[in-house]
Order: sequence, then C-alpha cells, then structure tokens
Amino acid sequence: MSFTALQALKAYGQAASTAQSGGKPAAGPDFGAMVKDAIEKSASSSAKAEQMTIAGASGQAEMIDVVTAISEAEISLETVVAVRDEMIKAYQDILRMPI
Repeated sequence: MSFTALQALKAYGQAASTAQSGGKPAAGPDFGAMVKDAIEKSASSSAKAEQMTIAGASGQAEMIDVVTAISEAEISLETVVAVRDEMIKAYQDILRMPI
C-alpha cells in the first residue's frame, strides 16, 4: 500500500489537532493502524506474487500477470521500507534533541 499526499496531510493535521487539544488524540485511524495495514497489504501482495510465480512456472498463468503481481509486491515492499526508514530517522532526530 502506498501513502498518498492527502493521507500524509490528514495524518499531519490529526497530529497538530492532538497537540492543540492537550494530547488527547482526535477520532479516526491512528498512525500505528495505518502502518499495520500497510504491512499486512505488503505481505498479502507478496504472497499473491509467489502464487502467481508458481502458476506461471506451471503454465497456468500468463507471464504478464506474473510480472504485474511481482511489480505490485515490489512497490508495496519499497513503500513500507521507505516509511520504516523515515520513522527511524524521525526517532533518531528526537533522540538527538537537547533537553
């Protein structure tokens, strides 16, 4: 699952409203649920790609379908890795902040 700019803006707006409301989270999906959903979708697309690869090797699927499934899985995994890297970078930036 890839994150759109609109989803990022909504998450930022929600974080800003949480900060203004004294730390009480606003109603709606939280960031952890969004990340968990992205990981689950990435895992399911990887499983689909594996199934399509097996079907393609046995001659039960068209090669274009196999390549498409593998490409979708690759893009999904790259998105999850990019989000993970940004989360780690943000955490490290917070750790480096002076008290």
